[in-house]
Amino acid sequence: MRSLAVIACLALALAATASAAQESLPDQPSQAAPAPQTGMLASDPAPVVPAPEAADAQNAVAPDAGSTTEAEAIPTTLLPHNLSPWGMFMNADIIVKAVMIGLAFASLVTWTVWLAKSLELLAARTRAWRGAHVIVQARSLDQAAKMLGSGSNAASLLVQAASQEVELSSKALDHCGGEGLKERVASRLSRIEAQAARRMTRGTGLLATIGSTAPFVGLFGTVWGIMNAFIGISQAQTTNLAVVAPGIAEALLATALGLVAAIPAVVIYNVFARAIAGYRQVLADASAGVERLVSRDLDYRATPARALAAE
Repeated sequence: MRSLAVIACLALALAATASAAQESLPDQPSQAAPAPQTGMLASDPAPVVPAPEAADAQNAVAPDAGSTTEAEAIPTTLLPHNLSPWGMFMNADIIVKAVMIGLAFASLVTWTVWLAKSLELLAARTRAWRGAHVIVQARSLDQAAKMLGSGSNAASLLVQAASQEVELSSKALDHCGGEGLKERVASRLSRIEAQAARRMTRGTGLLATIGSTAPFVGLFGTVWGIMNAFIGISQAQTTNLAVVAPGIAEALLATALGLVAAIPAVVIYNVFARAIAGYRQVLADASAGVERLVSRDLDYRATPARALAAE
């Protein structure tokens, strides 16, 4: 009986435990349900967690705003207002301006020399060609002197010098041959040719100087302008093209002016060199014609003497 009572007590205890477990099952969902809510509440700060990322994003945008502010803070004197050649010249440094003015003056000198020497050389070549034609057509030195007159052109000077030398040597011709006279005439004619050619080359040395030095002067202006551009960059503390471009443009303008002055000077100098060589050739032809006239006159003068000696 006692064992039955013990079994009965155990059964009652098990039943009570089972009922208690059943009663606790509905409560677990109710307690588990707030868990997600608690998680959600715990995750509520999660949107706040990306806040540093948002702050970083704002900080990342901040440099743009800073750069804009920096660009706005650039002094207006460093910003270009006019990038035309005249505007760049007016905004250039005083040294660059001096270089540009010097190159512009050199270019003006080049074209002035071209105009003056072209007219002078054309007139001299025309007179020399006409004089050489007269000398070739003349039969004697006296006839050539009468046809050319006492002009100041090279051909007239050649004939006058030969006539003067013949007159000075007339007494010596009775006692010696004419070889000495020919040598003296040739010497005087060569000096006249050299003097006329030297007169034609006057002024062309400026062209050679400008053609050889103008590029280097322009390069000096370029170097100086680029130095000023880098100084402007360091002072403005920015690499904005609005600050860099004007100085570089001004520097390149100096180089361009150097080339504008040098290239025509070199071309014109070469043209004049060829033209002067042709002029000297015409003078050489005239001089050779005068020498032939002198030699012919000597032969005519020697003919009667030889005839008398034969008799």
